[in-house]
Amino acid sequence: MEFSWGTGQEYRRLLLSILFLAAWKAGSGQVRYSVLEESKHGTFVGRIAQDLGLELAELVPRLFRVSSKGRGDLLEVNLQSGILFVNSRIDREELCGRRAECSIHLEVIVDRPLQVFHVEVDVKDINDNPPVFPGTQKILFMAESRPLDSRFPLEGASDADIGANALLTYRLGPNEYFSLEKPSDEERVKRLGLVLRKRLDREEAPEIFVVLTASDGGKPELTGTVQLLVRVLDANDNAPTFDRTIYEVKLLENVPNGTLVIKLNASDLDEGLNGNIIYSFSADILPTVKSKFYMDPITGEIMVKGYIDFEETKSYEILVEGIDKGQPPLSGHCTVMVEVEDTNDNAPVMEFKFLSLPIREDAPLGTVIALISVSDLDSSVNGQVTCTLSPHVPFRLVSTFRNYYSLVLDSTLDREKVSVYKLMVTAQDGGSPSLSTTASVSVEVADVNDNA
Repeated sequence: MEFSWGTGQEYRRLLLSILFLAAWKAGSGQVRYSVLEESKHGTFVGRIAQDLGLELAELVPRLFRVSSKGRGDLLEVNLQSGILFVNSRIDREELCGRRAECSIHLEVIVDRPLQVFHVEVDVKDINDNPPVFPGTQKILFMAESRPLDSRFPLEGASDADIGANALLTYRLGPNEYFSLEKPSDEERVKRLGLVLRKRLDREEAPEIFVVLTASDGGKPELTGTVQLLVRVLDANDNAPTFDRTIYEVKLLENVPNGTLVIKLNASDLDEGLNGNIIYSFSADILPTVKSKFYMDPITGEIMVKGYIDFEETKSYEILVEGIDKGQPPLSGHCTVMVEVEDTNDNAPVMEFKFLSLPIREDAPLGTVIALISVSDLDSSVNGQVTCTLSPHVPFRLVSTFRNYYSLVLDSTLDREKVSVYKLMVTAQDGGSPSLSTTASVSVEVADVNDNA
């Protein structure tokens, strides 16, 4: 039996094909694990080496390494067992805030031949944060002349957890004067308030203490409380009333200070000072709202006074009071919902990780020179980024994962002809007008003894 390799040129093509497959063998599919936040050091996450099809004996010789962009050393791999484990404290709220999805992206790299894998570790929420009210005590002023079924809005509690762990229910401590108006699932703005069920009499009860409790949906549940102190006042028959209880406003990010958000109007049926209304933010308003908006106490205009950034906060809930000048004063309330609209104000950002510099002139096709990750803080099309490479160079960009690219060798090199390539990598978003970032990459070709 005879076997022939054919001509030398056919042999070289076959060898280059084999080297290409060996040099660039990206992990097929994505490996995904999950881990509970606050898990102890050493907690098992997954058999990463086995799941990626790697032998334990080859992890050290092939320089197995794991990197996690901006996540520090939260997760680590035991090179003897190939097990991914928790290395330091993982706090989901610190990591992802209130986002529904939270994960740690790992980039796994091995050499000889070079392989790059992408691994996602979902961080699951536990009920480790109790409901918290804005303060330990809330003081309410109520005129004894207020009719039955009058409603007095309350600021609800907040919970740093997500899902059922942040689903709050409320109950009111035993009392004979008030019931609790609870928010319904259908309401876009979750309104919470006291409803007067028994007429007030200042001479009989000048102060009323009631405890409001918030419970989350975790198991076991966690609770938070606030003490409501109701001070019963004489005089002034009519409280100010706003045109609406809820106002909705859209506001572009980056608008200049002094921009008018909305002009509110409240009315009071009383005359003289009793009908003269002063506008202000509620005492329960968040500090972030106070830092971004100003309210004119006379005209009822709300204006911008701080930097409005969609990437920082997508909406604001502004609680407003209209207080008359009667003795004692009465107040009306409304809520202004400000939805911030995104503009394309962030250019894409690129990060490079170089693997094969300088590159040998006899390097096989498909050799990975650098890994590139791109990001854009904007949302929707404004944050969708594509990468391109300057033309007429022996390299190309390969998309390996969402917002990840590899710079690979696309044709043969000859150092005697070109010893250094100056490449231009451009990342451009989909905004209108679009923003782009360009980076210059210098690829040096290393000499091999290929000339007699």
